[in-house]
Parts: sequence; structure tokens; C-alpha cells
Amino acid sequence: MTRYRVWHRTAYAYSDAVQDSIGQFHLRPRELPWQRIADSDVTVDPLPGDVSPRTDWFGNSSTYFHVTDPHEALTIEATSEVTVTVPEYDAEALGQPWELARPLRHPDMPGAVEATEYALESARVAHVEAAVVYGAESLTPGRPIGEAATDLMQRIFRDFDYDKTATTVTSTVGDAMTKRAGVCQDFAHVALACLRGHGVAARYVSGYLATQPPPGKERVFGADASHAWLAVWLPGTDQWLAIDPTNNQWANDRYVTVAWGRDYGDVSPVTGIIFTEAKTSTLRVQVDVAPLG
Repeated sequence: MTRYRVWHRTAYAYSDAVQDSIGQFHLRPRELPWQRIADSDVTVDPLPGDVSPRTDWFGNSSTYFHVTDPHEALTIEATSEVTVTVPEYDAEALGQPWELARPLRHPDMPGAVEATEYALESARVAHVEAAVVYGAESLTPGRPIGEAATDLMQRIFRDFDYDKTATTVTSTVGDAMTKRAGVCQDFAHVALACLRGHGVAARYVSGYLATQPPPGKERVFGADASHAWLAVWLPGTDQWLAIDPTNNQWANDRYVTVAWGRDYGDVSPVTGIIFTEAKTSTLRVQVDVAPLG
């Protein structure tokens, strides 16, 4: 069990006044069996004229805001205190054949109805042929779902390079498959396409990974980042095996879960539109995940 203070600051600056900022954020971590939220607060500056928090279709905390006063800067700052334990999985569920994790093929399986939307193609996870072929190497006939998902995770970690310059936020699964490179968002999308292309239900997860400074170095405040991984449905249960192909490991007590959905588009930390004549703008994001002892 580990307790963290999570701080996430998103700051925009504009070259001219913005008349309206309309946005949405997913910044409050989820309450889960392995994750408890002691406190969570988000502030928007300038103060919005309208703020509407809600729970979205996927069960995430999602907040809409609308700033109507003219402004040349906008800051969204979230602070949460979270306690995380290592998720536990049923060994029998991990040992079931991966073929049973296809809710469209087994609609009478307990949990299949809830899992179905995570087995379908989504806007950012196209079932491109290259991903389907790549996934087939891990999804061999009768292989246990836990073993198959872990093998896919390990192969992506081995075969793909982490490269911030290889892709952008709008890059596709096809782009990442061609370049064999990208960032955590790309690796999660690739793994989802590999699994969903064979009918397996899996969801995109966003949140944070507590990092450790190099030996002999002190923690640098604000030097962390948002992170993304995925979770694979364990058939017949309400459990989802969380795997991280970027770091070649199952999610543990260093992972803080904020939101999940079909892909990045469902759970982006901050998104929105502005009405302005400004020609340029800048964005700065700072994240800090600090252990509290």
C-alpha cells in the first residue's frame, strides 16, 4: 500500500485575448477496490462562469467548464491524495483460454454485456491488418488470457522504441505499427488493436506512474508525466488485467488510475475549444507524483 500526492497543472498562454474557453477535463482519480481517494480538488483560473461535474458513461469523473471573461492565460490545476495497493487477480480467471474473452462470441458469459464496447473498433483504435497479424503471434489457440496478454505486452516493449519525436497526439495505430516507435499512448493503442482485432475486450487506461529518480539524484518537482496503459477483460468476471507495454509490467501500486475508455479520445486529461483572434498559443503541462510515506 502506497500513498501519493498527485499534482497536475495545465497552463495555456495566448497572444491575444480569448473571449470564450469551453473545455472538459478528466483529472480526478477513480475510486477502485485497489485505489482509495482521500482528497481531490481541481481549480480553473480564471474562474469559469459554468462548471458541471458529472460521472461519464465509463464511470469516470468528467467536468465541463466554460470561461466567459476575456483572458490571455488559462490554468487548470488538480491535486489529489491517493492510496494504491497492488491489484489482485483470480488465478483461475487468468488461466482461461483467451478465446473466451471475446464477448461478441460469448454473449452469455457473465460480464460480456459490459465488456462488449471494449471489443469494438473505436475512433483511435482501428483494427489495421498489421496489428491483427502482430497480435496473432501472442493469441495462439487455447493460450491462457493472462499469458497471452503478458506475451503481447513483452513483445511490444521489445519490438517498439520509445521515441517522443516519432508520433504526435493525432498519430494512428497504423503510423505506430509502421514506425515501430511512439509513446505510451501509441503502445496502448497498438496493444488494443492487436487484441480487439481478434475480438478480445480491452480498454484504454489513463493516469500516472510514480517515477523514481536516478541513483544519487533528488526528485525534481513537476518532472513526472501523465501515463497510459491498457486493461484486458478476464472472461466471466468483473476483473481486468492491467498491463503496461511501455514499461513491460503489470500495473502495480505505482500506478494511479484516473480514467478509462475505448481510447485516448474518451479520457484525455484536458480538451476544449477557444474563441479568439490570437495567432499563437503555448501549452505547458507539469505533473508531480510524490510518495507520502
